Amino acid sequence: MTFTFVSNYINHHQIPFCEALWKRLGKDFTFIQTMPMEAERVEMGWRVDTDEIPYVMCLYDDEYECLKKIMESDVVLFGWTGREDIVTPRLRSGKTTLRVSERLYREGQWKAISPRGLVAKYREHIRYRKQDVCMLCAGAYAASDFHLIGAYPEKLFQWGYFTALRTYSDEKFTALKAEDGPLQIVWAGRFIPLKHPEYVVRLAKTLREKKNAFHIHMVGGGELLPAILQETEREGLADAFTFHGFMPPEKVRDVMERCHIHLFTSNHLEGWGAVVNEGMNSGCVEVVNAQVGAAPYLIKHGENGLLYPNGNYDKMEALVLDLFAHWKERKQMGRAAYETIRDLWNADHAAASLLRFVERLQRGEIRPEAEGPMSAAPIIKPGK
Repeated sequence: MTFTFVSNYINHHQIPFCEALWKRLGKDFTFIQTMPMEAERVEMGWRVDTDEIPYVMCLYDDEYECLKKIMESDVVLFGWTGREDIVTPRLRSGKTTLRVSERLYREGQWKAISPRGLVAKYREHIRYRKQDVCMLCAGAYAASDFHLIGAYPEKLFQWGYFTALRTYSDEKFTALKAEDGPLQIVWAGRFIPLKHPEYVVRLAKTLREKKNAFHIHMVGGGELLPAILQETEREGLADAFTFHGFMPPEKVRDVMERCHIHLFTSNHLEGWGAVVNEGMNSGCVEVVNAQVGAAPYLIKHGENGLLYPNGNYDKMEALVLDLFAHWKERKQMGRAAYETIRDLWNADHAAASLLRFVERLQRGEIRPEAEGPMSAAPIIKPGK
């Protein structure tokens, strides 16, 4: 089977899945990169040298060979490409084709009523509703958006991003987190409005007022960082924070491994949120906005993490205070989070599930997995 994955660019969120396919398919697997990575992502430590990856081809370097690969492969998976003109001929060919997408209407499903928008969605998605073209939903609310416009009926499947997997022996896992001393909290991302880094300073103020022992690690940079730094100084909280700046992904993981709690405070505009995967894999107890795309797929509230309603700071704070008050009883959620990633939501499992699905699809059978990647995507309405 020749399998080609086409997307904007290869990065550390895509590489583990691609490596898992490469391990299984060898030279029959290709990743086609349609554009160079943006400078902002490079500055964040996302840069990848495509010349060193044997399965990567770049559309902008050799368009003819890339287009030939797209048309001749047995299976093609299209992510966001910025080039619908290279997607349409493959879809019209009737060959086995899959798509992967985050939400269509992050800012609100009311946008679905736009006549111009519906025409575009018809061309890209709806007109293929009777073909065996399947949609891999990279986020729990994507299925609702596609269901709303009548695209991919009974062909919407759970998917996501699959970060590098770290595994630990029981002894090593137990030794990751300090048993005594302050609880270590980590927040990682760009300091921009949709990610609400200001929630973390507000939380620190409450934790100090209640005399909880804690230290907060904030990883990343962005437009709001100077204001956050000023706020910690003004509130007398500078000693409670370590600001790490942008770090390579593997260094972020090193910080997470030492931390007990991972806060993910992005709002509903966050399509997936791969740092949730990383925090769970690091054994952190997750406290995550339920409207983040990864949350309903990865987290079972109270079992392997905690969810709070979109934008509700007070609920988030209450969950963290409860963790501090009942840490011995709650900390096992960190191990359950680790096991969720180790056993189910990882690149190797996703690749195996996808290839099983494709083999059945080529025999004319659409059959989802029982759970996890490539299981049927439930229609979860945003806000519910």
